[in-house]
Amino acid sequence: MNANLKVYNTLSRKKEVFEPINPPFVGMYVCGPTVYSDPHLGHARSNINFDVIFRYLQYLGYKVRYVRNITDVGHLTDEVADAGEDKIQKKAKLEQLEPMEVVQQYTNSFHSLLRKINVLPPSIEPRASAHIPEQIKITEDILKNGFAYESNGSVYLDIKKYATQFNYGELSGRNTEDLLEGTRALDGQEGKINSMDFALWKKASPEHLMQWDSPWGSGFPGWHLECTAMSTKYLGKQFDIHGGGMDLQFPHHESEVAQSNACFHCNPAKYWLHNNMVTINGQKMARSIGNFITAEQLFTGNHPLLERAYSPMTIRFFVLQAQYRGTLDFSNEALVAAAKAYKKIINGLRVVKQLKQEDTTPIILNTALNEEIISLCEDCFVGLNDDFNTAATLASLFNLLKKINSFQSKTVDIQTIAASTMTLVQKTYVDIVENILGLVEEKVADSSGLMDGLMELYSEAKVQKDYTKIDKIRAYFKAEGVIIKDSKTTVDWQYEE
Repeated sequence: MNANLKVYNTLSRKKEVFEPINPPFVGMYVCGPTVYSDPHLGHARSNINFDVIFRYLQYLGYKVRYVRNITDVGHLTDEVADAGEDKIQKKAKLEQLEPMEVVQQYTNSFHSLLRKINVLPPSIEPRASAHIPEQIKITEDILKNGFAYESNGSVYLDIKKYATQFNYGELSGRNTEDLLEGTRALDGQEGKINSMDFALWKKASPEHLMQWDSPWGSGFPGWHLECTAMSTKYLGKQFDIHGGGMDLQFPHHESEVAQSNACFHCNPAKYWLHNNMVTINGQKMARSIGNFITAEQLFTGNHPLLERAYSPMTIRFFVLQAQYRGTLDFSNEALVAAAKAYKKIINGLRVVKQLKQEDTTPIILNTALNEEIISLCEDCFVGLNDDFNTAATLASLFNLLKKINSFQSKTVDIQTIAASTMTLVQKTYVDIVENILGLVEEKVADSSGLMDGLMELYSEAKVQKDYTKIDKIRAYFKAEGVIIKDSKTTVDWQYEE
């Protein structure tokens, strides 16, 4: 546990000390994808951000139940107006597939991306279509509580009635009166009393491919209702963290708050965390305006905006360079820089795992150096405790890496620090890089056995002063993105930065 951890709560618009409702247990719900197309850089960012949050909470000793849903029904093309065609159904018609074929295809693509970028699977991954009874029950309860009305087989949450007891707009910072004044009577269109009212349950037309029986006739659930049903089923009426992209604050998350208040008389989450968007040339990346890059395009380089292909760990590092609430602007220059910085971190990982002291007692303890290194290790957690600021964490990690490299180069005598401090350095660096930030070594094309064999041949060629063979081996390594590091006493290799 860590009393120093602070998180920015969108609901209060300030940083708060993280205090779970029922420690050491933490319930976290994050809105997952609507699976009707290939995942893109925006999906990668959101999932990496919440993966780090999940990892760090576990590192601190919390028992986290992480729920991330799959939306496979009810997400309409016009999200704000709560109208249009179901996105998955639209794709199914276009591709002449069954809707659940579309769902499976793009769920597979989503999972493939997460494996590549080393995102841990959630504790539970529920699908909206598998929770229809729960959604019908919540709709019935909201009707009983007087905050909804039925109209022509659809059920809508009545924002005007809701606003008499609760504040619709508290999460997104919008004023309820202004929202209602901006609406107009719809003369029965869609069966709504006011355009701000949103669907809990929608009547399905006969040709609608995905529909279920309900007390109000055949239909399908509203997009917002799905997350309320799935989060409360697995985490309870109130849980610790609700996360998602900043673009979901309104109307999706605002409507989730309304549904929870209308049904259970409580806000569902204690802390609301929202990651910011990816931008391209300063403009939000979005599929709706054709301004996006799929994950597969990033990995292959097959996109007009890409000068080359980038590895999954480069993408992960690129995302981690920004604090999750800050914007992340795409550019080839930024990705090239991320690739170099990632290799520095991984080279450091290889070095720190190999560092050894000759004995457990320092020759002469350098107290000032010892304290400086302990402080550098502690600094690595300051950013994480400040609202999961991975950008600050990486900066601290690079400062620690300078000392690690100085030990390797022997510009600083490793024997002059305490054995416990050396252990702290190794544990801090490995824990943060691998276990918290989730950065792993992307192996060179050849097996480690072949690399070791080539290194042995290189050492033999060096002893024999066979410079032709030395140059050939160096050239091979360089072609694989690896360079050989010679010193007076050792020969080793590292990734080219």
